Amino acid sequence: MNPENTRHRLAKVTISPEATIAEALDVLDKGGIGILLLCDETGKIVGVLTDGNIRRAIMNNISLDSSCLSIATANPLTAPVGTDAAKALHLMNHARDFLVNHLPIVDSQGKAVDLLLRGDLLHEEGIQLQAVVMAGGFGKRLHPLTEDMPKPMLPIGERPIMEHIIDKLKSSGIKNINVTTHFMANKIKDYFGDGRDFGVEIEYVSEDKPLGTAGALGLMDAPDLPVLVINGDIMTNVDFRAMLDYHREHKADLTVGARAYDVSIPYGVIECDGVIIKTIREKPTQKFLVNAGIYLLSPVVYNHIPKDEHYDMTDLIEKLISKKYRVITFPIMEYWIDIGRHADYDKARSDLLNGRIKT
Repeated sequence: MNPENTRHRLAKVTISPEATIAEALDVLDKGGIGILLLCDETGKIVGVLTDGNIRRAIMNNISLDSSCLSIATANPLTAPVGTDAAKALHLMNHARDFLVNHLPIVDSQGKAVDLLLRGDLLHEEGIQLQAVVMAGGFGKRLHPLTEDMPKPMLPIGERPIMEHIIDKLKSSGIKNINVTTHFMANKIKDYFGDGRDFGVEIEYVSEDKPLGTAGALGLMDAPDLPVLVINGDIMTNVDFRAMLDYHREHKADLTVGARAYDVSIPYGVIECDGVIIKTIREKPTQKFLVNAGIYLLSPVVYNHIPKDEHYDMTDLIEKLISKKYRVITFPIMEYWIDIGRHADYDKARSDLLNGRIKT
């Protein structure tokens, strides 16, 4: 990388240790690299902050007003000036018990002079990940719009929902995509064909009968790679590369994308011990994590999906938990909407016009 590009990359990922987590999240999103270097006034690295650090903080209910240094990795993996590509890759592969995708290069005083990325060193264009888009549902809650159109084909802007999904997968380096179909399957197949016009390779998995949110996976051959499964009515800016990194770092068998969801109760809530009031909370807000319809499955998971039977993803999750598999959540911080109702559809179209959805 030439010096100008190096300076530009470092400028995008450098932040003060005194910044808040919220400020770091904004810089991380704009930088698009998945890491921030926390540097003091001399330029010395005092910590690094990754996408995973922030997601774990959210899971632990740490305030976004907290210092980003409080959740950063204090002793990050670095390499000295002069480290060649082979040595850098060796460090990324073996210096930690998980793959490292970013390697800061530092001078003798610990100041950042470069940032190496795994993709640059391997000249990677894609990632080792397959995708499945679940597009077989009836979309009954969106009638009359879906009476003669499958929900994934409803337009958001000038393109169908599913085209936005496929474009997002392609931009993440995912080229091999399976699409499960049932209701009005030909409208999907006629539009996308084999995917070549969209820069991907599409194969279709036809459900002769509705098989639930996971059953169609049982019609496919067991994969050799992790599989990203996404519902065909989702609009999101989720970083699928970051999700795969998170899945690998946590040695997960199944990772479930999860979105924070608040429920405001418009009354004072009374807590009692018998007839005695212990406390009353005025119009409290309860916080939940909800299933976002995005999953990462390791190949071993496919052994537990029945063949040609109705089977929901919740059934699979419960089964894996009961068998002591490692099932984890991936907190979604980015834009996300499940287009299940007319209000959701209207909001997604408005959000696209307002620039909230990345295209």
